[in-house]
Amino acid sequence: MTFISYAQNFEDIRLWRALKYFENGFYIDVGANHPSVDSVTRAFYERGWTGINVEPVEEFYDQLCQARPADVNLQCIAGDANESHSFYAVAGSGLSTADADTAKRYTDSGMPLQTQTVNARTLSSICEEHVRGPIHFLKIDVEGHEESVLRGMDFSKWRPWIILIETPWDRNQTWEKIVTGAAYRSVLFDGLNTFYLAEEHMNLLGAFDLPPGTLDDFQLCYGHSISHPVAEFEQALLQEKQRADLAEARLAAFQQSRSWRTIQRLKAILGRDQG
Repeated sequence: MTFISYAQNFEDIRLWRALKYFENGFYIDVGANHPSVDSVTRAFYERGWTGINVEPVEEFYDQLCQARPADVNLQCIAGDANESHSFYAVAGSGLSTADADTAKRYTDSGMPLQTQTVNARTLSSICEEHVRGPIHFLKIDVEGHEESVLRGMDFSKWRPWIILIETPWDRNQTWEKIVTGAAYRSVLFDGLNTFYLAEEHMNLLGAFDLPPGTLDDFQLCYGHSISHPVAEFEQALLQEKQRADLAEARLAAFQQSRSWRTIQRLKAILGRDQG
């Protein structure tokens, strides 16, 4: 079956290449955002996988609950303690953050923020409650809050096979030592995310050697941002509707014209003569 990719930067294709031989797998998605748009886990859910989605924004959390009933959906953030935490929401986007410094940069650039208080839970406490087997991959996309998330995870007890963390700008991450110090190796930077592989699963390393290609037998989902954005289809549809409306208006105007009425009278006269 052709693999339909939803992820922003082919992350799901790379993960599927490494993990497609494992049935009924399990993932943790921290900063899950929308259940489909740019989702790293949607394709896996469609293939019978399940997991945990951590998403504090109510709009996206409600959508996850509706679209992913087999998943565990948690409306909270992941952090280094089970406590209340300030959260800075950017409406309708994946840029919301629990990191105060990142929020300040947003504010300085003129971006509107909504500050709210949300519950924070450590990944270890989430795993303790909901994980009963292997974690095949852990995805973290938290806009500057990565270190706090990682400090809340006991990697000696809970061992995701693969970790991918969005790291688009600064490649000298202070938190990376938490991951590498827990016996994970950095195996790929794809321009947006860094992929880490557990030392005990280095047999999967070959899956990261090459970029996604035709032999991966994949298609981009409808409306994918780098293929055929939905907005383009909607614009084309609007243009066609406008052309159709204009044609109908011109036809209606012609039917009301003197020329049209003259043609109709001639047709009626010819019809009587032929009769």
